[in-house]
Amino acid sequence: MKERPALSPGFSSIEVIAAMALTLAIASVIVALVEPSRDSFEAQPEAVDMQQRLRVAAGVLYNDLVMAGAGPYQGVNKGSLDYYFAPVRPFRFGTDRDDPAGTFKTDTITLIYVPATVAQTTLATIAPAAGSADVRLNRGPGCPLADAGCGFRAGMKAVVFEPGGVHDPVAVTEAESDFLRVERAGGTLTDGAYAPATTTIVETINNVYYLKRDAAAGSYQLMSANGGTGPDRPLVDHLVGLTFVYYGDPQPPMLNGKPLTDPIGPWTTYGPAPPEPDRRIPTGGYPAGENCTFIVDATSGIQTPRLPSLGDAGALVRLTGAQLTDGPWCPDETNPGRWDADLLRIRKVRVTIRVQAAIARLRGPAGILFTNGGTSKRGTRWLPDQEIVFEVSPRNLMFDR
Repeated sequence: MKERPALSPGFSSIEVIAAMALTLAIASVIVALVEPSRDSFEAQPEAVDMQQRLRVAAGVLYNDLVMAGAGPYQGVNKGSLDYYFAPVRPFRFGTDRDDPAGTFKTDTITLIYVPATVAQTTLATIAPAAGSADVRLNRGPGCPLADAGCGFRAGMKAVVFEPGGVHDPVAVTEAESDFLRVERAGGTLTDGAYAPATTTIVETINNVYYLKRDAAAGSYQLMSANGGTGPDRPLVDHLVGLTFVYYGDPQPPMLNGKPLTDPIGPWTTYGPAPPEPDRRIPTGGYPAGENCTFIVDATSGIQTPRLPSLGDAGALVRLTGAQLTDGPWCPDETNPGRWDADLLRIRKVRVTIRVQAAIARLRGPAGILFTNGGTSKRGTRWLPDQEIVFEVSPRNLMFDR
C-alpha cells in the first residue's frame, strides 16, 4: 500500500487577510509619502527662482540707490547733485512720459547720478529754451586733450544745470567738435537762457523704476526706464509688491557762510543757492534774493531758510506724501517741471520687494500669504509670496552724517 505524500504547509484564511491588510497599510504609507514628495519636487525649483528674482530686484535698486546724488567732480558746480536739485524723486522724471508735477507714488522712484566720466564741462554759449537746443562747450579741466567735444557722444544722457538749481535732463542727439545738439525729453528747456561759464553740462544716469501691474493678463513686473525717449524695459517678472519709504534731514537748507559771489560752491548746507539779494532766479518765479529754499526776511533783509524745521538735528524723520507734494516748489510754482523742495531732504530710502510663485497651482487663495490667489486647494502645495525689506542711505546725500 502506497504512502500518501505529505501535504505542503499552507496559509489559513486569517493569515491571508492579515497579510493583505499589512500590504495595504504599507502601500498607503508609501503613497502618502510619494505625493508630498511630488509637491516638493515641483515647489523647490520655483522657490529657488523666487529667491533669484528677489536678489536681482534688490541688487539693481541697491546699486542705483547708493549712487544717487553723485555729482560732477570737476568744474565750478561740483559736488553732490543735492546742492543743486533733488536726485531722488518719488515719481517718473527725465523721460518723455513724466508724471505731472505734484505726483507722489509709493511704487515709483527716479534716481539721478553722475557716473565716472570725462563728459563734464560748462556751456560756452547761451542755451535757448527749445525742445532741441544747439550748445557749444568750454574746455573744462578734465576734458581729453584730443577731444573738443569733452567726451560727449550722440545718444548720451546728460543734465544741464546752473548754481541756483534750474536744470534739465537732456539727450545728446549730435556731437561734433565743441558743438552739441541736446534735446529735452517731453518738452522745452526749463530756463530760457542758460548762462555760459556758470552752467554745467554733465553725463548722467537717470533711471526710473516702478511696478507694472496688469491684473487682466496676470502680469506683474519691475520695470525700468533709462531717461529720454527709449522704451521701458521689464527687469523682473512676478514682482507683486514694491514700496519706497523716505526719511529726511529735519533741518532745512542753510547758507554755509561762503559768499554768493564766489564762483565755486557749494554755498549751502544742501539745496540750491539763492541768488544775490538784488537778483532773481533765472525763471523769475521768486522775489529778488529768494528761491525755493530761501526767503529774504522782511525786517532784517537777511536770507533765511524757507523750509521749516521738522525736528532735532540728530535723527532722520519720515517724509510723508503730503510733505513731498505741498511745496515750496522748485524752480518756482508755475514751472511745468516743478518739484517739491522737501525732496532735497531725502537721506534714506526703505525698500520693500515682494515676489510670487509664477505657477498658479502653487498658490492658494488670496490673502496674507498670497497677493494674487492661485488654484491650489491643498496646503502642502502652497508656496507663499516672499518679501525682503532693506534700507539704503545714498552715500552722496549724507553730507555731515
